[in-house]
Amino acid sequence: MKSIRRLVVFVAATLVLVSCEPVEKRNEMKGKVTDAEITQYIKIEQQMREGQRSNFFRFSSDGLKANVQFKHGLGTVTVSSMGFIQCFVVAGEQEIVVNILNPDASTTSKTYSYTVDEAFDVAPEWALFCGDGSKTWVWDVDGADENGVNIHGMGDVFDAGGTWWGIPDPESRVAGEGVGATLTFSAVGSALTKIRTDGSKEAGQFSFSMYEKPKEGFSITHGQLSTVEATILAARNTKGGEVENKFEIIELTENTMHLLVVDMDGRDSYKPDNEGWGQATHWLFKAVE
Repeated sequence: MKSIRRLVVFVAATLVLVSCEPVEKRNEMKGKVTDAEITQYIKIEQQMREGQRSNFFRFSSDGLKANVQFKHGLGTVTVSSMGFIQCFVVAGEQEIVVNILNPDASTTSKTYSYTVDEAFDVAPEWALFCGDGSKTWVWDVDGADENGVNIHGMGDVFDAGGTWWGIPDPESRVAGEGVGATLTFSAVGSALTKIRTDGSKEAGQFSFSMYEKPKEGFSITHGQLSTVEATILAARNTKGGEVENKFEIIELTENTMHLLVVDMDGRDSYKPDNEGWGQATHWLFKAVE
C-alpha cells in the first residue's frame, strides 16, 4: 500500500513539473500590418468598360494574415478574393476604404481614391431617389387637396393619400418631423439622412427592390423601400403607431414619392386589387427643386 501511495505522489509531482513547462507559442500575436504588406497583398482592380473607368471593382487580400474589409459606395465586403462587383451607382470621384484588423486587435485603415467615368448597370430608381448623387425630399403639401387627400395618414389602399384620417402637417404625430423637416437620399453609402425642424439629425441607410412584374393581387405597388437605423419622416403607422421601416412604393418620379404600408387590420380585410378595400397608411413627398 505504501508503494502505491509513493507511486501516486511521484506521478502527481511529475504532472506538476510537466504543467510548469513553458508552452510553445505557435500562434504568437504580432503587431500591425505594415505598409509594405498592404502594398503587397491588398489589390483593388477597377473594371474598364467601353474604354471607360466603370463602377465595378474586384478586391483581393490573398496572403495577408489579417481580416480585411473593403468599404465601398454600396456597402462592405470581407473577402480573400472575388470577381467584379458593383460598388457605385453614380459617376465622379469615389473612395474605397480598406479596414484591416491587425493580429494585435488594432485596426489599420487606408483610403483609395478612384474616378468613375460612367456608372454601368444601374437601376434607374437610383437617379429618382438620389438625383446625380443626393436628393432632398420634403412633405408634398402641394399634393393635399380639397378632396381630403393629405400628406400623411390613414386611407384606403387605393387612395391617393390619407383620406380617412389624414392631417396636413404630421408635426402633431411625430414632433420635429412635420412640414419643414427634410429627408435626403444619397447614392454614396446608400445613406439616408433625416433633418428635423429643430435641427437634429438621424442618419442611416436605405435599400430598395423593384418588382420585375406586378405583385400578384397588389399591382399598384412597384417595389419596396427598406431603411436601417434611420427611417422616413413620421414613420409611425396610423393604426397602432408602430415605427415602420419597410414601405411599398406606389409612385416614384423625379418629383414625387408616394409610399404606403398596409395596416394590420387592412391586411385582414384587403382583397386583391380593386375588388375591395384595405386599410393603409400613406406618405406623400416631393423633391426639393
